[in-house]
Amino acid sequence: MKTKELTTAGKDEKAKQAEGPKKPSAQPPLEFHDIKITHPSKTAAGLKGVAVALGHILDEMGPGGMLTMFRLNQLKGFDCPGCAWPDPDEKRSFLAEYCENGAKAVAEEATKKRADPSFFKKHSVYELSQWSDYELGKAGRITHPMVLHEGKEHYEPIAWKEAFQMIAEKLDTLPSPDHAIFYTSGRTSNEAAFLYQLFVRQYGTNNLPDCSNMCHESSGAALARTVGIGKGSVTLNDFNKAEVIMIMGQNPGTNHPRMLIALEEAKRHGVKIITANPLPEAGLMNFKNPQGISLINGGTELTDLFLQVRINGDVALLKAIMKLLYEEEQLHPGTVFDHDFIQEKTSGYETLLEDLKKTDLNDLIDDCGVPLDQVKEAADLLIRHERIIVCWAMGLTQHKNGVQNIQEIVNLLLLKGSIGKPGAGTCPVRGHSNVQGDRTMGIWELPKPEFLDKLEEHFNFSPPRKHGYDTVAAIEAMAEGKANFFFAMGGNFLSASPDTEFTAKALMNCDMTVQVSTKPNRSHLVHGKVALILPCLGRSERDLQASGEQFVSVENSMGVVHQSRGDRTPASEHLLSEPMIVAQLAEAVLGPGSSVDWQHMVEDYDRIRDAVEHVIPGFEKYNERVRRDGGFYLPNGAREGKFNTKDGKAHFTINEIPRIPLKPNEYLMMTIRSHDQFNTTIYGLHDRYRGVYNERRVIFMNPQDMEEAGLKKEQVVDLYSHFEGEERVAYRFLVVPFDIPQRCVATYFPEANVLVPVKSMADYSRTPTSKSIVITIKAA
Repeated sequence: MKTKELTTAGKDEKAKQAEGPKKPSAQPPLEFHDIKITHPSKTAAGLKGVAVALGHILDEMGPGGMLTMFRLNQLKGFDCPGCAWPDPDEKRSFLAEYCENGAKAVAEEATKKRADPSFFKKHSVYELSQWSDYELGKAGRITHPMVLHEGKEHYEPIAWKEAFQMIAEKLDTLPSPDHAIFYTSGRTSNEAAFLYQLFVRQYGTNNLPDCSNMCHESSGAALARTVGIGKGSVTLNDFNKAEVIMIMGQNPGTNHPRMLIALEEAKRHGVKIITANPLPEAGLMNFKNPQGISLINGGTELTDLFLQVRINGDVALLKAIMKLLYEEEQLHPGTVFDHDFIQEKTSGYETLLEDLKKTDLNDLIDDCGVPLDQVKEAADLLIRHERIIVCWAMGLTQHKNGVQNIQEIVNLLLLKGSIGKPGAGTCPVRGHSNVQGDRTMGIWELPKPEFLDKLEEHFNFSPPRKHGYDTVAAIEAMAEGKANFFFAMGGNFLSASPDTEFTAKALMNCDMTVQVSTKPNRSHLVHGKVALILPCLGRSERDLQASGEQFVSVENSMGVVHQSRGDRTPASEHLLSEPMIVAQLAEAVLGPGSSVDWQHMVEDYDRIRDAVEHVIPGFEKYNERVRRDGGFYLPNGAREGKFNTKDGKAHFTINEIPRIPLKPNEYLMMTIRSHDQFNTTIYGLHDRYRGVYNERRVIFMNPQDMEEAGLKKEQVVDLYSHFEGEERVAYRFLVVPFDIPQRCVATYFPEANVLVPVKSMADYSRTPTSKSIVITIKAA
């Protein structure tokens, strides 16, 4: 069955039928789309993936779209606006250095459809809020700066100069700079991010929350505390040098599909792969490389050992494995642990051993939900090998104990001496294509004094030293009236954030909200008293400034900084690049008193990179090195076995086993992506790897749980979350039986974000706990 078609006539009819108060909806509409459920796929990619990718390219871009795709992720091309998986250092595929979801991302950006002023004149904000996120995304590229005046129902076009002046006047009237929030999406380039944080700090605040606060903040916090750098330590080349790769809390087939190519190549080099995840995802099991022999020979079996861990059972699993390693070390001293490495480069080893000794193995097995024989099989692989890589994503980070999850991974690697050697180390697989680079550029509410000192020295001003708001604190500040101006450099803040209705009220409590965007999204529709949309160039588009054609740079998940150069004609002559938006905004807000010549900086992006070189370590000869094929690696002490902690050693840590008590009718819910989405961008209504078509409002349940609860396949249910005496509800979901541990359930975000309490956060990192939500399920 085809997905629901988006037609103007249908939209007009929906608007006529709308009843009730004209308050924009913060949540997607409670509609179903004729669901079809089939058996989950047993393999990822293949010819089906090729066909789907081509379909998106042709539907959005037309036949000429393939010319654009040939430049995607190539050495002189543009970087994928999707995930942050690294490109090969040298060899790139001539046919396609991209995946199915990368093709979808570019097609969305390079679409021929336009959301021009006539679109916004025709459709009111309320009407658009009744559209699904999928339908909003299909409206096309925004062509003009738009303003929604207080009390009005339609966005109207506005001149750029007037838009910047409105923002400047509002910022000038705030009680203090700390009443303004400046959010950043992970798609923002290094050049735009550096200018953005410079402007915000010259304005006078460190309120610079970003999307990392909601995803891999736990990784950064854990790695910085234990190994001295909040980034992973491995390179792409390490995958072929490893002996064992362990993948935890991650679905690469959907979220980082090109990772499957690296895993397939690693398998050819004899690497063993252990996967620990609540769901047996197709991309973790078998991969048919569209450009390899596996396309025709049945695919490559990726996972050698699948450990179906309960939601948030990872600390118990890792501790059980380490206890078995310890017992083997006791039987055969010096054969399991790397004692030279431990003695020379770590601290806390004896304390860790004491913790392992007193922990009962049977309790650990009960807590993780993985049978003992499988845990022993995993331990045996790790006992016999020392070059080990552990990869993870948000399945580990978005829990109250998210930081502890990552610290336990570090414990395992330190015992084996598996950090700082070829083929071994930490590998947090990040989502958006420059989320790591934005943090490197200074997008952080907790800037280090050394960074601020360098800013002060180079730009001759005194940056604010008071720490700013992270994402959760920013939402709370807006809700409490402590902040009343919100600016988003990209992204879809409302749909990405927890506690949808609370976040919506917070945004509506602002005097002004401003969104830098390429396409309509729900954050344009739930807004402050005055709202602005500032349309920017896409990653694939040509960026012409006063000195000529420009390129930007990004940093991938493994710390490689490289250039990205678009060549498509911009979707509208009225678009500005993100660096130019920042520069013109800074000129309007700061005036001639700023110590920065903003216009001079954006006339030639080399000047921005020159400034970065003076402020941020590791960017020596930035302009020279970024022009080299493949770019350059940033310094990484952990990669070299140097741990930049206070005592110069890597730290073992003691991490308690998280236990979330569930009443008889309660379940532990995690939010996940479908195969037809990237973050909050919905490409379609299918999740073909999991066998779900035409629908997103679903809840995946264990069949035995369904039977015990008296629920049937495709039954309509309401979901209730329970946190500290508070109850939240998400209405109208369809029950889908699935292979998931008992008492565990899964739902898509953003549909289920309404259930995630804003105050439920990870310790230390303050990441929302979107993977550990206690819910009850009631028939609708």
